[in-house]
Amino acid sequence: MILNMNSKSMGRFNVKEVYEEQSAINGGYDSISLLPDCILDHILSYLPTKEAVATSVLSKRWKYLWTFVPILDFDDSLLYSSQFEFRHSINVTCFMNFVDKVLLQRDKSNVKRFRLSCRVCFSASRVNEWILSAVKQNVQELDLCLFVEEPFVLPACVFDNEILTVIKLEMNCNLHLPPRISIPSLKTLHLRLVTFPNDNNTVQSLFSSCPFLEELAVLDCEWMNLKRISITIPSLKILIIDDLPFCSVDDLRGCEISIDAGNLIFFKYSGYLSNKINIYGHSSSALALINIPTLSGRRREIGHRTVKLFGGLVNVSSLRISSGTIEALFHAEDMMDNLPNFENLTFLELRGEFRKHSIKLLIKLLRRMLKLEFLHFCEGLGQCEDDSGMQLLPDCALSSLKTVDYTNFCGTNTEIWFLRFLLKNAVVLEKMNVYWSKNSSKDQMNQWKIKEQLHALPKGSLHCALLITT
Repeated sequence: MILNMNSKSMGRFNVKEVYEEQSAINGGYDSISLLPDCILDHILSYLPTKEAVATSVLSKRWKYLWTFVPILDFDDSLLYSSQFEFRHSINVTCFMNFVDKVLLQRDKSNVKRFRLSCRVCFSASRVNEWILSAVKQNVQELDLCLFVEEPFVLPACVFDNEILTVIKLEMNCNLHLPPRISIPSLKTLHLRLVTFPNDNNTVQSLFSSCPFLEELAVLDCEWMNLKRISITIPSLKILIIDDLPFCSVDDLRGCEISIDAGNLIFFKYSGYLSNKINIYGHSSSALALINIPTLSGRRREIGHRTVKLFGGLVNVSSLRISSGTIEALFHAEDMMDNLPNFENLTFLELRGEFRKHSIKLLIKLLRRMLKLEFLHFCEGLGQCEDDSGMQLLPDCALSSLKTVDYTNFCGTNTEIWFLRFLLKNAVVLEKMNVYWSKNSSKDQMNQWKIKEQLHALPKGSLHCALLITT
């Protein structure tokens, strides 16, 4: 007997149809029902709670199995169709009654994970009752996606809790925090769309009351009410900050966020640096991903903030940055001398198309990456044809670079010059892989000529293999 326990595939089919199909495969013999309760509970945990409860109609064997499933997943997204009038729909009432019924009838054993995605405007008091019920059943992982139209306050026990290990909160309103915050077992904290209150001490208490936190994600949140926040968590390993994508680039009055996490191994930042980000500690094996979109305003100030951010990433071993990030550094070229050498960096990945002046700055960056071994261009340098002035750039010894992957090659003069630069200066280069763009304007004959031109370029390494793939 083969059971497909993939959550997506199980969720797509009617439970009864899946049951009957499995029975038919086994010649009408109901072998699934003979499985131990613990295995059936595990199977049901892959389903939304609505589907898990629906298995009660299959047979007497299944009637109460769903009540022992330790994972509860409620989602009212099916009600979001325009054909429903949300506030007065029978379907909304059915959803709320269904959640009430499940919480009332399920076995009173502990809840491992409680996920709730709904509109709070239907009944804020009942939403709070559901959350309280999960907390009373010693929920370990709390995942809330709440669509709010009026101020909404979560139960205080969410933030004063010794059992919770995961909190994921998406809520488009002010985050009201209680006076006492203590979440000593919390390992993962995700906040999305919340607006932090105008109270530095309370927000500071939120981050300092999780002594064993390992993963923190602050996504599209509003920091404007805060002036300075310090995130000092020695146990933190993963930190993701995604600034508001719709904020005004002209408004840089955000919060100054200081990060001190000596065991940080993954840091991702995306946004316009409307908040100042200062990093004072991370692991020497850390991977950093920095994405600053192409700028349209306040370029110099954002550039200075970018330089300061990079100064805090001095010990990372791997770095992935966008072309917009290089562009931001260009606008603070007067501060480039403040950048330290990246002593531990061995891997650099670049995304997006580059402008000519960004290429010059990239070369300046490469000079500070003394141990760089792998350089990857995900999207090439772009269609910039003007290479005037590029020949004036001095050589620099890339004494550790071993592999270059260059994707989306278009055969422009600038690209050829840059590859020549790498081949000449990378004295221990072992392999350069060049992949032609599928949208290249060069015909087959021109591609062949450029290929021959590249193979004829002088190489600083005697053992470099150049592979050009169409």
